[in-house]
Amino acid sequence: MYPYFCAMKKVGILGGGQLGRMLLQEAANFPVETWVMENDPECPAAHLCQHFVVGNIRSYDDVYRFGKNCDALTIEIESVNVEALEQLEKEGVTIIPKPAALRIIKNKIRQKEFYQQHQLPTAAFRTVENRSALQDCLDFLPAAMKLGEGGYDGKGVQILEKAEDISLGFDAPSVLEKKVTIDKEIAIIVAINAKGETALYPPVEMIFDPYLNLLDYQVAPADILQKILWRAEAIAITLAKAFQSPGLFAIELFVDRNGDVLINETAPRVHNSGHHTIEANTCSQYEMMWRLLLDLPLGNTAALLPASLVNLIGEKGHSGPVVYTGLEEVLKMDETFIHLYGKKETRPGRKMGHVTILGRDRLDLTRKAQQVKRLLKVESN
Repeated sequence: MYPYFCAMKKVGILGGGQLGRMLLQEAANFPVETWVMENDPECPAAHLCQHFVVGNIRSYDDVYRFGKNCDALTIEIESVNVEALEQLEKEGVTIIPKPAALRIIKNKIRQKEFYQQHQLPTAAFRTVENRSALQDCLDFLPAAMKLGEGGYDGKGVQILEKAEDISLGFDAPSVLEKKVTIDKEIAIIVAINAKGETALYPPVEMIFDPYLNLLDYQVAPADILQKILWRAEAIAITLAKAFQSPGLFAIELFVDRNGDVLINETAPRVHNSGHHTIEANTCSQYEMMWRLLLDLPLGNTAALLPASLVNLIGEKGHSGPVVYTGLEEVLKMDETFIHLYGKKETRPGRKMGHVTILGRDRLDLTRKAQQVKRLLKVESN
């Protein structure tokens, strides 16, 4: 029994983008008073919360003052002030994920070292302090260079194929990850509560835009062999438990040409790879996050139907007030669900929404995803 279920909790979200927006859309079903802090009063989540605070999520003072008003806090982006969260945790505020886990995950160098320390499979890597240090790593190329901090949505990643590419590298602490011959890229979201109980969402297969290095569309469940599924699930559970923190962990994995499974990156929050769960799964990732924040039983992660998802990305050459072309045609498609994020301005490569498609046949899902990509464009006036 949960006798405290009717007690209203104050829960704060650090960040007001589309992830915060979708969390708030689900919050209406729970006894929660919602607070959001973001520096943009016109952000996607601003009008859906009960209390909006203008503030800098990277500022110790702003995060601390905001968190003092809350019973629990979560994030929708990793680049928050961890020191403030650590102090709030000491003072009794529930922080999900725990600041110790967030400190590891928000830095890609620490992430890779964490995988290595826990003997979890990941691509070979080296760490470099600056661009000049790449001269000592020529024997390690080809490799992907990833900024230690500050990268997101494909930004902060540079592929270095040969010595001549060094000038493209980042002049900041980074991880240099040996290039892997990838067969598939998949993601598994793991929910883990304060008791250590876990629930796994079925893996999704992700197809990336090779130019933007950004998720283009995905299909769930991933088309992988049973033995690869078992291996991926075992790795995901082991990793999530190693963080010793309740939360949602979106674990991105490579399946190489030999069938080996390697950890790519982890996100300690609701994630793009789980957007489809709103329509396609019994308990969405957003409902699951509220269950974690309110200390309620984990939800059922079972898929209701296979699904594909298309990211709606700002078109190249378009910046300014957003215009969606082809919207009516996509709205006429069966078992197709459009989510627009409420961003007033578009720019090339900016995430502006997504479309989820349900079906029973993988081929049909892929066909419809391509149809949505052709029809629905994010442009500007």
